Amino acid sequence: MFELSSPGRRSWSFRSTDLPEWDAAELVPAGHLADEPVPLPELSERDLVAHHTRLTHRQYSVDLGAYPLGSCTMKYNPKLADAAAAMPGLASVHPMAPAQLTQGWLELLVELGLALGEVTGMDAVTLQPPAGAAGELTGLLIMRAHHAAERPDRPPTKVVIPDSAHGTNPASVTLAGYSVVTVPSDDRGCVDVAALRAVLDDDVAGIMLTNPNTLGLFEEDIAEIAGAVHDVGGLLYYDGANLNAILGVTRPGDMGFDIVHLNLHKTFAVPHGGGGPGAGPVAVTERLARYLPGPVPVRDADGSYRWTTPSRSIGRVHGWHGNALALARAYAYVLASGGDGLRRVAEAAVLNANWLRQRLRDHYDVPFDRPCMHEFVVSAAGLRRRHGVKAIDVAKRLLDEGFHAPTVAFPLIVEEALMIEPTETESPQTLAALGEALVRIAAEAPSEDPGAPRNTPVGRVDEVRAARRLIPTYDARPRA
Repeated sequence: MFELSSPGRRSWSFRSTDLPEWDAAELVPAGHLADEPVPLPELSERDLVAHHTRLTHRQYSVDLGAYPLGSCTMKYNPKLADAAAAMPGLASVHPMAPAQLTQGWLELLVELGLALGEVTGMDAVTLQPPAGAAGELTGLLIMRAHHAAERPDRPPTKVVIPDSAHGTNPASVTLAGYSVVTVPSDDRGCVDVAALRAVLDDDVAGIMLTNPNTLGLFEEDIAEIAGAVHDVGGLLYYDGANLNAILGVTRPGDMGFDIVHLNLHKTFAVPHGGGGPGAGPVAVTERLARYLPGPVPVRDADGSYRWTTPSRSIGRVHGWHGNALALARAYAYVLASGGDGLRRVAEAAVLNANWLRQRLRDHYDVPFDRPCMHEFVVSAAGLRRRHGVKAIDVAKRLLDEGFHAPTVAFPLIVEEALMIEPTETESPQTLAALGEALVRIAAEAPSEDPGAPRNTPVGRVDEVRAARRLIPTYDARPRA
């Protein structure tokens, strides 16, 4: 914008008025005023709009094409949910409005909580956490409150996490005041049950895992894992990042989990990414309901709704009542899909992932080459050994093919990992085109130019240098 600036241009169109001129010093203390005008770009409204429109055309989004970012479920979000959330009766209500004036909102929240409880097999839900990581911390604080009440003399201090866990899990455990105990995966990509049993004792508060795991594989020993953790008095925490794979098919509650967080911005139509509001509700079993953050909405016998706070609530974890319009979007998605539709979401996601895995298995290393769930991991380790082409090179080259890159270098237990999640919203034609692009990139590896991407507005950047010499601000003014 500084480069487009021209002195005297303005991006407003106010008519002149007869109001008297005013002196800024009369309204603002002199010590708060700058000596010189702030150096801002001077643009016409037309130039300003054109500049930002050009920038939007450079962006890739879930509305533009396939976004196979593994573990993040970056799928197309139907506009029906946006339209529902934009209704004035929802969007124009102030969060301070009393319960008697917001009965419709409270009914929506109660019904959404019941639906999420049914999906997860849990008994009680809080909708307050504003994102998945906030849901993780909330779940762990509930775990901590439970143990403090049950074992006040010697509360446990450790939480077990598989080595394939989501990256936020260890941070959440630390924030909650626990120490992390890591257990390895076995040769099939699942939790090594023998190794788990070796670290379980009465100092273990619980285990954090998701099913399917971050390799896209179903933890077939989950019942044994649940029994072993419960035997030492621990709780099972379900990271809901991969819930999209099991909707309507199985439920965390049926597997033995005690605490579940859900990423509504991954699974239930809330736009994901871009810094927008998320939603990370937490669902729990009946014995943990008294620790939920408050207030929570409830329905009385006469059909009216009110707010209440559980008896041993851990307190608020977010201002007001969570990101309410994100919750409204999710409720619209649940109603539009129905139970059978949610099951089809999981079935299509699993089918798409397995089709693409089969398409790539002869061109990339597949460390766990067996039926996957909603996502799978391939490796560029062979390409690196033979041709010097790394996973990051494949990802950058894929941008030239018109697709967003998959997750790279995660999970950490797979060398040169490419974590791919096509989601249920991509058509067979899009999947075929994505598969062809990845196959073509592998075939080009012997002669691959490491300078990719070449056709994007911004070329290959030095990410290591950027991380080590961070410049968090930008000043486009010419240097003397």
